[in-house]
Amino acid sequence: MADDGAPAPEQAAAIVQEILAGLPAGCSWLVPVTGPDGAVTDFRIAAAGGQVPDIYNRGTARRDRTVAGLYPTMIGGPLWQLYLHVLETGEPGELPDFVYDQAESGVVARSVFTISVRPMLGGLLVVWQREDEQLRRLTNTELLGSLGWTEYDLHTGRTEWSPGMYPVFGRDPADGPLSRMEQAALMLPEDRGLAETAWQTLDSGATSDVTVRFRVGDAIKHLRILADTARDGAGKPIKIYAVVQDVTARVDTRSEIERLGDQLRTREMTALAEHRLAGQLQNMIQPVPREPFPLAGLEAMVSYLPAERAVLVGGDWYHAQTLPDGLVALAVGDVAGHGLDAASGMAHLRFALVAWLSIGLRDPGVLMHHLNRLCLQLRITGTAVIAVFDPATRVLRWARAGHPAPLLSRCGATTELERPHGLLLGAVDDADYPECTPELSPDDVILFYTDGLVERRAGDPAAQFRRVRDALAAAGPDLPRVHATLNEPSTFDDTCTLAVRVLPS
Repeated sequence: MADDGAPAPEQAAAIVQEILAGLPAGCSWLVPVTGPDGAVTDFRIAAAGGQVPDIYNRGTARRDRTVAGLYPTMIGGPLWQLYLHVLETGEPGELPDFVYDQAESGVVARSVFTISVRPMLGGLLVVWQREDEQLRRLTNTELLGSLGWTEYDLHTGRTEWSPGMYPVFGRDPADGPLSRMEQAALMLPEDRGLAETAWQTLDSGATSDVTVRFRVGDAIKHLRILADTARDGAGKPIKIYAVVQDVTARVDTRSEIERLGDQLRTREMTALAEHRLAGQLQNMIQPVPREPFPLAGLEAMVSYLPAERAVLVGGDWYHAQTLPDGLVALAVGDVAGHGLDAASGMAHLRFALVAWLSIGLRDPGVLMHHLNRLCLQLRITGTAVIAVFDPATRVLRWARAGHPAPLLSRCGATTELERPHGLLLGAVDDADYPECTPELSPDDVILFYTDGLVERRAGDPAAQFRRVRDALAAAGPDLPRVHATLNEPSTFDDTCTLAVRVLPS
C-alpha cells in the first residue's frame, strides 16, 4: 500500500485488470508515460480487457505495451488529444465516429469507433464500440432479407426508419420516413381491415403479424409486418416497434406454384409438356446458370438434369453464394418424392437456408440442425450437404444429412471427402450433424451431387460410382469439361451437380 492508503501501482493494475477481464466490451486502462520535463510522451496499457480484442485481434496481450508502439498513427491525432485533455482536466470525454486507418495487410483498412475516455486512478479508462461492422451487418441483413425496421413514438408522432425501409417503399432516404397517414394512403383499401385487426391485437398486448398489400409506384407489394408495443410503468403504450419484410416474390412464387399445380390437376399433358413445365418450375425456384460463375476464391458451375422418364418435378436443389463477410455458402439437397409436394419442400428448405445465412449463421452443423427441425414441421424427409468455404484459409467446413459425400479431384486423382455421420433430414428431432474441415489447394475441384448421378435402376451402383470418379479425375480443373463429362441424365431420378474449382491466390 502507498503512504496515503491507496494501492500501489502494481496492485492497482492487478485490480483493474481483474475487473476489465470480465467486461464484455473493448476497454483498456492507460497510464501516462512522462519525459524528463514531466510532459506526457506516451501511454502504457496497464490493464486490458480480453473479451473484445482490438482490430489486430489482440486482447490481454496488449498489457504493458505502449500506445505509440501498438497504434503509431494515433499519435497527435484527435483521440490522442482527447487523452491529453481528459488527463489534464479530469473531465470525461467521448469521440464519436472516430476513424482509424491502417494500411497493413490482413487488417480492415478503415474502421469506425465510438470511444469514451474517463479519468481513473491517475490514468485513463478507455472504452470503445465498433460501429462499422455493426452497420455492415445490419445493412447487409436488411438487403438480403428485403426488410427493415421502423419505430413510431405515440407521444411525439415521430417515425424512425432503418436504411432497409427505404428500398422496401421505393423512397429516397433524403426524403425521410413516410408519415403514418402517407403509409395508410398507400395501403390497398381492401386490406385496411387487416390493419385494424393488427391495431386491436397490439391493444390487447399481443404481437401482431400480418401481411398487407401496398401500392408502391406502379407495383403492388406484399409486406409482412411484425409489430409489438413498448409500454411505460403504468402500462400505457408509448412506442410501436415493427419489422417490415417485402415478401412479394415469395407470394408470387407460391401463387405460380399453385397455378402450375392447377394445370397439372385439370389437364392431361403429354410427357414432353410435363417435362417443360417441370423445367420452368425448377428454374423459377432456383435458376441454373448455363456458364461457370465466380464466387469468392472459387469458380463454380451447376447442372440440373430432370429424369428421362419422370413426368413430375423432383426435389433436388442447390445453393451457391458469396456472403457479405467474404465466406462462400455451398449446398445441395434432395427432398424425397416427386411432384408439387417435393417442389414445395425443396423451395421451403432452400429459402430457409438463404434466410438463416442472411442473419449471420455460418456453422454447417447448426444450419443442418435447423433444416432438420423444419423438415419435421413440414412432415417431409430429405438429404443434404452444406459447406462454408473460407477463401482466406481455403478451409471447407461441411456437414451432411444422409447425403453422398462430395468428391475431391486433385492432381488427376478423385476421392471422397472424409465422411461425417449425419441422419437424413426429418428422421428424428435430436439428430447431430458434426462437421469436417479439410483444407483445399489451388485447382482442387469439389463435386457436390445428388444421388441421381451415381444410382441407376439397372446396373452395378459401384461401377457407376467408379465411372463418375474416373471421369472427374480425367476432366481435371476444367469445369465445362466436368459438366460435359457428367451430363448424362438418370432414367428415373433427377440429377443436380455443383462443381467448384479453388482459384489460385
